[in-house]
Amino acid sequence: MSYRVEFTKSAEKAFSKLPKQVQRQLQADINQLAELPRPPGCLKMKGRQDLWRVRSGDYRIIYQVRDNVLVVVIVDIGHRSSI
Repeated sequence: MSYRVEFTKSAEKAFSKLPKQVQRQLQADINQLAELPRPPGCLKMKGRQDLWRVRSGDYRIIYQVRDNVLVVVIVDIGHRSSI
């Protein structure tokens, strides 16, 4: 059972501004979220019941899992010092 991955407009814009090498690294981790939306090492965001975060190198991917429709929505992407 595979999930569909979608980006919010702000996450898509943040992703496009990253260096190509970082984009490739993050894309590999985003593709894995489609297969396993809550991988080992992912954490639930404090104060937000519906958001998760996963670290990819020095970057974080903030996302929402919609199990009822099998969708992972990427909400934000950025360097872990600023997100």
